[in-house]
Amino acid sequence: MKKRILFVDDESLVLEGLQRMLRSMRVEWEMAFVGSGSKALELMAQAPFDVVISDMRMPGMNGAELLAEVLKRFPKTVRLILSGHADRDLVFKCVGSTHQYLSKPCQPEELKAAISRASNLEQSLRNQNLRQLVSRLDRLPSIPALYVQIVEKLQDPEIGLDEIGDIVAKDMAMTAKILKLVNSAFFGLGRQISSPSEAVSYLGVETIKALVLSIHAFSQFSSARLGSFSIDSLWVHSQQTAGLAKEIARMEDSDNRLVDDSFVAGLLHDTGKLILASNFPEPYDQVLQAGISGTAALLAAEERHFGANHAEVGGYLLGLWGLPVPVVEAIALHHQPATCPHLSFSPLTAVHVANALIQGPPPPAEELDLNYLATLGLDSRLVHWRRAAEGSLQPQPMKE
Repeated sequence: MKKRILFVDDESLVLEGLQRMLRSMRVEWEMAFVGSGSKALELMAQAPFDVVISDMRMPGMNGAELLAEVLKRFPKTVRLILSGHADRDLVFKCVGSTHQYLSKPCQPEELKAAISRASNLEQSLRNQNLRQLVSRLDRLPSIPALYVQIVEKLQDPEIGLDEIGDIVAKDMAMTAKILKLVNSAFFGLGRQISSPSEAVSYLGVETIKALVLSIHAFSQFSSARLGSFSIDSLWVHSQQTAGLAKEIARMEDSDNRLVDDSFVAGLLHDTGKLILASNFPEPYDQVLQAGISGTAALLAAEERHFGANHAEVGGYLLGLWGLPVPVVEAIALHHQPATCPHLSFSPLTAVHVANALIQGPPPPAEELDLNYLATLGLDSRLVHWRRAAEGSLQPQPMKE
């Protein structure tokens, strides 16, 4: 079945240009082009669309308002902004309702890739209810102690950016949201940032305040609703995995980008557990209480209850948010690295190995795909990575 794609722009010349640009995609996509938000909603009411791409500045209903309404009425639809206007206030308004922000002029291949990636990710979750829930998520709950800490620090006029970056780097939700914003086309970097500290340094304190304090981009966990799920344990494990993944990437003489991606992917690799535990507290508690032993059994139990496992859920959401592809692959495939079409050392390799070694020594046999490492010609490196894991520093437990 063809994907249904809706383009919205008040300039007829822009729509005509898009039609010409994307003519070759007619075999794969069924496309519609309208000149206003109201017409878009009328068309969507007649038949659903998989993806909506809207201009930002339009008379009557701007892009942020349109996509907010699409989120409310058609939560399964992937929502993208394609705009040549960089209005800070409008960008902040659409942070919650927009999956990705693309800038004009947009090269044909870049636009095709963004739409294809978003629509393909939409297929990755088999459960309709869960896909709808994930597509509606605007924010991930933040770790309470870190949320309080960053709010207090941001109210200090003498706060240094490095200090804020260090706090952000400790928290999965803050890292994901800030990287989503700094990598949006609004900031015009021309490259993607994977380091939380670099992102905070680029955004500046005022923008961080706008995100954290004004639009409440980061919400707190409600510990009472999490049952037997331990946010403290998740935090410690994520920190350990991120640190070791970064060290493994360095040991392989990777460039700075791959090292940073490995750290971020390690920090976010279990984001799906966070989503499932906070949005389905009782069912997820039942999964954890079932006496499950081992990752394979946990993944199977998650799929029975939710139609998808935590790796798929985390990769789906963060992929829609536009995080770098290597980071998303590492998150989505960290338990099944051999399914990745790109068989070379990558953040996926670093995170898969780090996640396994953190649980050892020795790691459970099911956690480490030795055939995958052998295929990459890296099985002989495992002994060196084990030493790094044994010598790695353990992060301190979080204090409430």
